[in-house]
Parts: sequence; structure tokens; C-alpha cells
Amino acid sequence: MEHAPFFADVADGPENGAAWWQAAPDGVRVRVGAWRGASDRGTVLLFPGRTEYIEKYGRAARDFAQRGYATLTIDWRGQGLSDRLTGDIMSGHVGVFSDYQQDVAVMVATAEALDMPKPWHLLAHSMGGCIGLRAVIDGLPVQSCAFSGPMWGIQMAKSLRPLAWSLSFGVRHVGLGHIYAPGTDPENYVLTEPFETNKLTGCPNMYQYMIDQALAYPELGLGGPSLQWLYEALRETRALSSHPSPQMPCMTVLGTKEEIVCPRRIEQRISNWPGARLELVQDGRHEVLMDTPEMRAPVFDIMCEMFDTAPPAGPTQASRDRAQRSAAASPARQS
Repeated sequence: MEHAPFFADVADGPENGAAWWQAAPDGVRVRVGAWRGASDRGTVLLFPGRTEYIEKYGRAARDFAQRGYATLTIDWRGQGLSDRLTGDIMSGHVGVFSDYQQDVAVMVATAEALDMPKPWHLLAHSMGGCIGLRAVIDGLPVQSCAFSGPMWGIQMAKSLRPLAWSLSFGVRHVGLGHIYAPGTDPENYVLTEPFETNKLTGCPNMYQYMIDQALAYPELGLGGPSLQWLYEALRETRALSSHPSPQMPCMTVLGTKEEIVCPRRIEQRISNWPGARLELVQDGRHEVLMDTPEMRAPVFDIMCEMFDTAPPAGPTQASRDRAQRSAAASPARQS
């Protein structure tokens, strides 16, 4: 694998961080990063949110390393140092949402190539929670899954939802899917939104951590989503809402001051997921993994407790279905 740039000076993660370039099946180049170190309990496959990048999770990787876990994460296509998908490099864009599953396949292949310690567990934040739910439904080889403010629905006024659907659908057919969704622009959120009114974190130190990264390496930054991304996100969250949850240990953390994703969709999913656990974090905003030490420590503790006690995963229904299809397609054995 070819090494990719990795900005350890702003990541503030364990000392063993590194990144590699990998090509997705459709040829898009993505960047995968890992903190391996001395990890005797397994690996966290960390699915970041929209606009995020590997270095932003350096402190989370440090928290996991202190609890015995390695971390592997990614710059999704269209963000971080992975290939941008339109002429406007600040536009958060995707062709179809299922393209992100090609990046998931790259993560799994990289984890295998690096011999990341097993068992593997999923932690998925925001948009990564949407990608991650689809991945575990489709048979992602993890033993348990945790979600932080997962994007299983997008928070918006009820009166605006029909407009969001119609506008994002319509512009795709006139070649304007790349333009920004209403109310968004090319600016990096943390460089334009004062700490006092930000929707991400209540911790000044963590917000400054994000600002420092954005100032040091502006090429990591991203602006608002495109209308194409909005349409695809609405389609995928609606499609996922009709899928049953996988048979897998799960916990989800949700801040009581969440303003970006839809808490109602999260509560509905968890209430119908046998054995799943929803942890409401008092005064938490969208990024409870990046809040005060007093808020973050219990969250990492309960996640790792679930990881530690998760039973070995058996074959998923998706993997059983794939095996059956493969067997059906193979020539019958001669007796």
C-alpha cells in the first residue's frame, strides 16, 4: 500500500498513526488511516461524519488506545484528502449514497491487509451512522456496533421537508445537482460559526482543536452539502427506516441538545432493536465524542464495556444469503 499524508501534528492521537492511499472499486482514491499500537482487545472501525477526516479522530483514537483498542478510520470520498467529486472542492457531494459502501469495502480490505487486531467493532458518527447501519445490515464483519448522533433522519422543519425532496430531486435532471443545498455555502463551519452558537460541542478546547486543524490544513475542510447529496441522503435514510435491525449488540449515544440529525428516528430505531441501548447525554450537542472530558469519558467507557462483552458474531443473514447465491451459481458436484 502507498503511504498517504498524515498530519500527526494536529491529530493529537497515539504516536503510531499513519495513512495510506487505496482505490475503491470504481477507481476513486480514498485515504485510510490507522492507529495500531499495542492493542490487545481488538479494533474499532470508525466511520466519520460528513465534512470529517482522519485527523479529527486522533483524540478518540487516544481514548480507545488507553482502553486497549486500535482504531482504523477513513476520509470518505468527496472529503478530507480523498478524491473530491466536483469542480468545487468545498461542495459535499456524492453520486449515489451506495457509493460509500465501496469505501467501506476499502476499509475492510485495508484492515485485513494491516492485520488489524480482532475482534472488530463499529463506531459510526452522524453520516457515518447512516453508512454504518447499511454496512452492518449488509454483513460488515464486526462483533458489535456503536453509533453517535447517527444520521437516520435529517432534522428540519416539517414544512420544509416536501421542498427539500422536490428541489433536490428536480435539480438533478437539469444538471445542477452539484450546487449547495439551501442555507449552506462553501465555508468551513468551524471557521465561521462562533463557539457560543455552534451545534457541535460545548467544549471550548475541542472546538479550538477543530479550528486549529482547519487553519493548519485547509485542504481537509469541506463546506455545505450539494443538492445531490441531500437527495441521496433523504432517499437512503427513508430506505433504511424500513429495514429491520441486524442481530448484533448495539448502543447509541445521543446528546439532549441535538440539532442536526433527527432524534425521533434514532429513538424509533433503538426501541425496535432487541437488546439495543440508547444513552442520552445531558447537554450533549451533535458531537458527544468531542465534548468535555467529563462528558466523553463515560461514553468511551460504556462503549468499550459493550465491545469487551459482545459475544462472537455468527454468520449474518446477508453473509448467509451471499453464500447461498454463490452455491447456487456453482456447478453441481458429481457424485
